[in-house]
Amino acid sequence: MKHYVNKSLVVAIWVLSSSIAWSQQTPDDTSQENAPAQSNIQQYTPSKLIGKGQWDLKWFNNLYTETESTFADGKQPRQTFFTSTLEFYTGVGQNKRWNIGGILEFRSNVIGGRGALEVFQFDGEEGTARSGLTSIAPSVKFVPIAAVSNFSIQSSLFFPLVDNETENGVFLDQNGFIWQTRFFYDHTFAGGKWQLFSELNSELSFGKPEDSFANNSLNLTPGLFLSFFPSSKFTVLALVQHSQRIDLGNDFPQDFTALGGGMKYQLTDALNIEALYTNFVRGSNTGLGETFNIGLRAIF
Repeated sequence: MKHYVNKSLVVAIWVLSSSIAWSQQTPDDTSQENAPAQSNIQQYTPSKLIGKGQWDLKWFNNLYTETESTFADGKQPRQTFFTSTLEFYTGVGQNKRWNIGGILEFRSNVIGGRGALEVFQFDGEEGTARSGLTSIAPSVKFVPIAAVSNFSIQSSLFFPLVDNETENGVFLDQNGFIWQTRFFYDHTFAGGKWQLFSELNSELSFGKPEDSFANNSLNLTPGLFLSFFPSSKFTVLALVQHSQRIDLGNDFPQDFTALGGGMKYQLTDALNIEALYTNFVRGSNTGLGETFNIGLRAIF
């Protein structure tokens, strides 16, 4: 497992790095000919789709760590769950209304009081660690109303690549299919300094009930993100999210609310970086931890 994991991560990093380097050498003059003087972080929120022949690559890393949960009173041994996601899309058709692509997810989890950064050791230590490429999803994004280009929908079907959700007491990822549908909408206020982005993420999990705690449930996660742009290349933001798992036969209701903030910076015309922090302030049947997130996005 360790050898396989390292190969998967190296390939993902190589694909992203190669694409970014290529984009610096191949400017898309036609797509920028009549475009307003905006950076990608201003123009391309998740609501906005890219044009025909363009590429959108995003490598996002989420580290969730907890020493508290609603399952226990007081402190508990630290658990840490790392997820690295690679998304890629290309524009098809005319008028920036259709994008097709895919999503890969890699996970590394450690429990039993191990340090948060030990998720990057990928040692597979029995009873305290697991890691691997856990799911793959074909994905499509589209603008359903031509006159409303800042409202879009993303639909993805995740296929599990894990044999067992939990092994030797260590959870890795859901062992079931997930049909994810995300609704995006953004609004830029007059003056261009403030922007409000909203998202509703729905995840229908299905499969054998004995394979996963989440199978036969619907998870709904609305979120609001308020961004301020001191300059065209830099933004700071605040966010609030709530997640509610609805029981469709799995007998595991769950919910949590998270608050956080972050920033984005446009490194080059094609590449930007983002960093986010969230804190789980309440919940039921869930951990009460915090997340540290960093991502790179290239559009060319």
